[in-house]
Amino acid sequence: MKLQMRRVVTGHSDDGRAVVQIDEPVKNVVGSRPGVTSCVVWSTKGFPVDNDDDKDPTSASFGTTVEGGTVFRVVRYEPGVVPRNHRTDSIDYAVVISGEIDMELDDKVVVKLKAGDALVQRGTIHNWVNRGTQDCVIAFVLISAKPATAAGKPLNAVG
Repeated sequence: MKLQMRRVVTGHSDDGRAVVQIDEPVKNVVGSRPGVTSCVVWSTKGFPVDNDDDKDPTSASFGTTVEGGTVFRVVRYEPGVVPRNHRTDSIDYAVVISGEIDMELDDKVVVKLKAGDALVQRGTIHNWVNRGTQDCVIAFVLISAKPATAAGKPLNAVG
């Protein structure tokens, strides 16, 4: 089953009144590997963010993160999803919307997350494993960050 969701984006009219600029089902649903579908709801480049730019950034192709920017992504993990250990050059805010999932770290620590749980991922190697019987949907906001360091060496993005 494919990820299905609606996105609503607001903006301003020429005279400064709040308006709905986009109200539609997401169009950019992709499958990066078996058992995973995702979509980018919105993205920005630069800080502070320019709220006057009315161009829809989701028509571009995306990596996991945007250098010097943000990505708001929703991901659906099916039971038995193919593993992908990875690290991003970002700080990631995640909220589990539905289902349950295990977040595994490279030291074999496993944290079970369920609907309503929030996670802050700070440049660590991790993996998402759905050992349950239902899909798990997670909303992520990835904010560009300097690579974490250990022993004076950068821990760059991998995977």
